[in-house]
This record gives sequence, structure tokens and C-alpha cells, in this order.
Amino acid sequence: MAFDQTTRNRLQRFVNDSRKILEEEFTRQLQLDYGLDPKSGTVTPIESLRHLNDEQRETARILRDTLNHYCAGHETNTLEGLERIVREQAFTVLNRLAALRMAEARGLLIESVGNGYQAKGFQLFARLIGTGLGETGNAYVVYLKSVFDELTQDLPGLFGRFSPQGRMFPREPALLQILTLINHGEIEPLWAEDETTGWIYQYFNSKEERKAMRDASQAPRNSRELAVRNQFFTPRYVVEFLVDNTLGRLWFNWTGGQTHLRDRCQYLLVKPDERPQPLKRLRDPRTIKLLDPACGSMHFGLYAFDLFQEIYREAWAWERTHGPGCLDTETGGSPDLKPLCQTYADQDAFLHDMPRLIIEHNLYGVDIDPRAAQIASLALWLRAQRAWHDAGVKAKDRPRIERGHVVAAVAPPAEVDLRKRFMEELDPLDAELFEQTLFLLKGLPELGVLLQVEKELPVLIRKIFGEHGDLFRAEDIAQWQKAETRLREALADYARAARSTYQGRLFAEDALQGLRMIDHCREVFDVAVMNPPFGAPAVNTKAQLAKTYSRSKNDLLAIFVERGLSQLRAGGRIGAITSRACFFLSSFQKWREEIVLGIASPEAMADLGIGVMDDAMVEAAAYVLEKQA
Repeated sequence: MAFDQTTRNRLQRFVNDSRKILEEEFTRQLQLDYGLDPKSGTVTPIESLRHLNDEQRETARILRDTLNHYCAGHETNTLEGLERIVREQAFTVLNRLAALRMAEARGLLIESVGNGYQAKGFQLFARLIGTGLGETGNAYVVYLKSVFDELTQDLPGLFGRFSPQGRMFPREPALLQILTLINHGEIEPLWAEDETTGWIYQYFNSKEERKAMRDASQAPRNSRELAVRNQFFTPRYVVEFLVDNTLGRLWFNWTGGQTHLRDRCQYLLVKPDERPQPLKRLRDPRTIKLLDPACGSMHFGLYAFDLFQEIYREAWAWERTHGPGCLDTETGGSPDLKPLCQTYADQDAFLHDMPRLIIEHNLYGVDIDPRAAQIASLALWLRAQRAWHDAGVKAKDRPRIERGHVVAAVAPPAEVDLRKRFMEELDPLDAELFEQTLFLLKGLPELGVLLQVEKELPVLIRKIFGEHGDLFRAEDIAQWQKAETRLREALADYARAARSTYQGRLFAEDALQGLRMIDHCREVFDVAVMNPPFGAPAVNTKAQLAKTYSRSKNDLLAIFVERGLSQLRAGGRIGAITSRACFFLSSFQKWREEIVLGIASPEAMADLGIGVMDDAMVEAAAYVLEKQA
């Protein structure tokens, strides 16, 4: 079903109405039940809340720990922290219910949200438990939460019972309103579409909200404003054009044109008589890495998933024809990988594991909005489940996806007391490394991948662990990997030990997210595709970006292109949709000469004009650059 304007308007009404209901509901719960007032910013001492039962008292304590964590850093006051709690609880509940509805539409889940209380899954559950859980509404909430728990293993960021974004749930009147909206016949066909998650993400923030932010300040004042002001969904045809001519083109070149992608990729620009020289050893698909540095709902990754499926199939056939060892694992930095035919007993076993391989090896995403990381992980998981469903693989036989590569660029934890307490448990050198690493990540929420951690890290390692002579680079990386492993283990232990202090768990989880971000910055990619932010950077990062990206400092779009190229290996390709003004305004001259024509060469361009990215008032261009040696 095409997402034309009428269709998008239907979905936008659903999202706007749902957000209003949920935010009003959670505001009332905070005020009446938990002694937290998002209107005035007041916090009633928990001892005064004598009306709470034990479960509610625990939630009240957790909400206060969450508020303290939000307010510990990044200049967030109590009122802003409470507004964030309401907003994130509403978004998470909406995403959870939409995720179940989408899973139902794909045959991945028994009907649970569709038809509300009459859902087949709930009716079966109700017959089994009888009246043991009380009224129908209470039993239905228990049922939904049990489904959430089942999905937590695959999507902890969205469905985790202990997630700070998912501690609250709407009471029956509000829940029934949401169920009525989500089951409206006008949007029924949309739940089967992969793009639906992306549109929900974009429409959660209204045009009026973006306008108010722009009226208040020409430049974004914080990471949330930077994210909200740049949430514009990329049309499918633009996604295909950019991915076809980056990932698709690389595989076309490597195979010497002997690939089905030539017919599969409708926007792949290939001359009729073109016959590139194939690689002597074709790249093992497990080593090909694609990054979306401003991933939003991971729309680029969803289409790239389709192409990677074909790439994996052709790599298997190539190895069967040319024998073990014909696939290159060293270029992608994975020399320990065994040949595919030695890893899998047969083609069926290989294809059975392919969706997991794509998410765990190939697709990387970063966003400064934690909600984007939440919904991007959901989108990729749904895509993998659909691939298994289409292949006839039953749910119980599907491999577990252990770890994807979608990361939220969140603020490093700022709680001084918790930091000191954690560091006291570390070796002195590891403690110093931890503290210095947090300082290194200070600007992460506004900068994301633009923070060049990989350049600072070797300096930091030498400063703490000592010099290593001429070969310091390799030694530094090895030293970091060992120290990082120790820090990860210590943070995981600390999170488990801190169960009585919920804030301690949040501290540890944010620190772990920072370590994952460092891993992303250290990776070398073959492809970068993006719809990056454009315009002025956040106020508090302008000076830093001007110093780090002196050739591209005029606009975020130029900075993202320069940064994307820096993360590619030679011959890698970057595809971007941005304002086309960067190709003719004099203020971008240095960027054009030294970046676009200096370290890269233009390979494809489409001048798209205005009205491409929904309500973004910008004349756009989509283009592909190849990084030169």
C-alpha cells in the first residue's frame, strides 16, 4: 500500500490522538498517584503518599530515581525532567501496542491488540486463568504485559519491564480509547507495511511543536530540539536510489557485474555495456558494514536488508563454485571467520541463519534520539521475523538475535556519587580510564557520530597506560579492547548489584551505551547512507564543530558528509539526501573543493526539488560519493 498524502494524514491523526490521550493519562497518574506534577514541577516526598500500595510505592520510587537521573546532567530541571517522563512513557506505550499490531499483521503473534478484549490470544488466556485476575480490564493488562515480557528477550529497549521509559501503563478508560484508535478500519492496512514505524516516529512530534522550537531559537538549543527539528521521513524511492548506488553498486563491481542485483535494483546506474573487473576474492558478506549515522527509524537499513539477502545467497553460490577460501574475510577485519560452507552443514542451514547474520554483522545505526533507537531496533527485528516467516521457519526454530548495532547517543551518566562508588570497585588505572572516557563522551547527545572518539582514544590510552613506541596504534587498540571488556563486565555487575538503587542501574546502562558508541566510532564501513540534519548545529556544539570540521562548518549536512567519508574505507560509498544549496552557495565552496572533489568523487546525483521530505521546506538533492584512496 502506497503511503500517499491521504494515507499519511490518516496515520498522523491516529498518532496525534494517541499521544494526547496517553500524555493526559500519565500526567494525571503522576499528579494523583505518585506525587509528581508535570505542570508545576513539584515533587511530594514519597513518605507523604500514604494511599499507595506496595507496588505503587515501588513505582513511585523508581520514577523519582528516573527523574534524578534525567536531572543529574545536561542542565535539565525538574519540570523538564517530568515532561520527559510523560513524553517517553507515552511514546513507549504507543510503540509497544503498535509493535504487537504489526506482529499480528505479519502472522508473528496471535491476535492480541486487534479486536481489543475480543482478541483471540486474550480470549484463550482468559479461559485458562478464569476469574483469578479479577475484572476483564485487569486481566487484559496482565495478558499484554506477559506478551511484552516474552518479547523482551529480542527487544529489551522497547519491551523491557525495567526500562525507565516503560514503567507506567494507561488505566482502562485510556487503554480502551487507544485500542479503538489502533483498530480503526482506515489504518488497518498500514500495520502490514514496514514503513509504518517510521511514520509513527515522525508524527509523534507535531508540525506545531517544530515551529515553536524554530520560533524560539534559530539554532537548536539541546539534543531533543536538534532531533525533533530534523525528523523528516525519507521517501522509499530516494532510499532505493541511494542504497542501490552504494551497497548495490559495490557488490555489482566486486562480482564483475555477475549479480542479480543488476535486475533487482531498479535505480542502479549501470551502462548497458559495462563490465567491471571482478575481485580475485569476493568479499565475505559478513564483513560488509553499512552505517546510517542519523538512522531515525532505520528506513535505509530496511531496504538494505533486502539487498543483503541477495548478496548472501550469491556469496554462498560463489563459494560453492570456487571452493573454500574464495571469500575475503580480511578486508572487513574478520580473519577468524570460517568459510560459509564450513560454518553451515548445507544451504538450508545457511539461509535459516541469514536474517540473524544481517542484523548482527551488516547493519549499523546511530541516532541522538533514544526513541529512534528504540523504534529502529523494532523495525529491523520485524523485518527479520518477516524473512523467517516468508521462508516458512517457525517461531520456535528461529535463531536468537543476540546483539544488533543500533545505538542511541545518550548523555554519559553525570551522577558524581554513583561514579565514585563504581570507580572504587575498579583497578586504579581502569578507574581513571572510565572517568576520562566519560569526559570524552560529554558532547555525545548533540554530536552523535560527529564526536571523533577514535582520534582521542589512542591519546587517552597512552596517557593512562603508557607509551608503546612506534607501534603504539596497534598496542593502544589492544589495550583498549582489554580495558573495555573489564569495564563492560564491571558495569554489568554493578547494574545487577544496584537493584535496590534503580538510579544505579540507569547509570550503568548509560555508561554501557557510551562504550557501544565508542565501538561504532572505531569501525570502518563500506557504505554510509543518510538523511542527515541540516542547518545550524546545537548552540553549545557550534565552536567545537567549527574547529573539528573547518571545511564543512557552515551546515550540519556538510559536516555529516565529511564525517561519513572519514568512516569509510577507500573505495567505500556514501549516499545522502540533503538540501541542494550546498552545491551552489559560495559558503560551501571549500566543502565542495576539498571534500566532494578532494577526498571523494561524485558518482550519481538526482536533483529532486522541493516537497520531497514531507513538510520539510527544502529543495533536496540525492547523491552518491565514492571515497578515493
